[in-house]
Amino acid sequence: MQELPTIQAPPAQGPELTPEEIKAMSAEVRELAKERDAVILAHNYELPELQDLADYVGDSLGLSRAAAATDSSVIAFCGVHFMAETASVLSPEKTVLIPDLDAGCSLADSITAPQLQAWKDEHPGALVVMYVNTSAEVKALTDYCCTSSNAVKVVEHIWEEHGAETEILFGPDMWLGAFVERETGLVEDPERRARFHVWDGECHVHAGIRPDDITEMRAEHPEAEFLIHPECGCSTQAMEYVAAGDISGEGVHMLSTSGMLSYVEQNPTGSFIVATETGMLYPLEKAAPQAHLIAANRMAFCKYMKMITLPKLRDCLRDMTGEVKVPPEIAEKARIPIERMVAIG
Repeated sequence: MQELPTIQAPPAQGPELTPEEIKAMSAEVRELAKERDAVILAHNYELPELQDLADYVGDSLGLSRAAAATDSSVIAFCGVHFMAETASVLSPEKTVLIPDLDAGCSLADSITAPQLQAWKDEHPGALVVMYVNTSAEVKALTDYCCTSSNAVKVVEHIWEEHGAETEILFGPDMWLGAFVERETGLVEDPERRARFHVWDGECHVHAGIRPDDITEMRAEHPEAEFLIHPECGCSTQAMEYVAAGDISGEGVHMLSTSGMLSYVEQNPTGSFIVATETGMLYPLEKAAPQAHLIAANRMAFCKYMKMITLPKLRDCLRDMTGEVKVPPEIAEKARIPIERMVAIG
């Protein structure tokens, strides 16, 4: 696997917009969206001004559902490329735009369609579960997609439908794969675990949140609970702390971004160390202004998400540029695992 950087400098995006410029441009974007019959979707990791004007903000699963359900003829996707592809797959009759076509994903790049096909050839008969953070070509070779919020449910569904002895190829995120192994009891069952194969891929942002970050944050904020994304490189270490009794299991929560939001909403005055991309702090702050939120690693930001800016969104709606269209023969095959993911919930 290609070695990926874990800590990076923020991408240069030109002069920072003033509050007045953000207000004026946001109004312009809303007017353009109305003229184009466009819905604006934004991921939780996007810049605050994009989250503020979006019609829907959420995680990958929520965004997939929103893309499938919208009646708008145009989808303006503030996210990364595979997300826009997923929208195109689910709504082939709609025009899907992304403000920057170069906004990729290191996790999606960690497995290609030829690599997945070769892996399948090594394990004939195995069912493939791929994280939604993959290209449409990879999804076309996949049986079930999943997100961090439903990966365990998807794997358990497969065992219920196809039998507990079913061989599974899970990818591309190795940390999420390890999380699934723990949550489903495979760690204590070597025989079954041998039939659950995990691809050696990772997200450069989440991989950069390491066990040392947890150790340091524990020392600085002993009262805080941990909200940890299953993709994080620190997730295994945190579970070891729990097993050793160093951290109360009640204080450590492996959650998707939507799960983090729900948990903080239910505990609006708590103190939380948040181990995921730092953009997630903004929707958490909006949901619970009284909560004390601490980034596990303040440099854990996705340079690809931050390539999407308000001026670029304005330009793509104005000029109808940045269209993402998945070829019909790929989309037809890719739609099946995505729809299964959405149906399982």
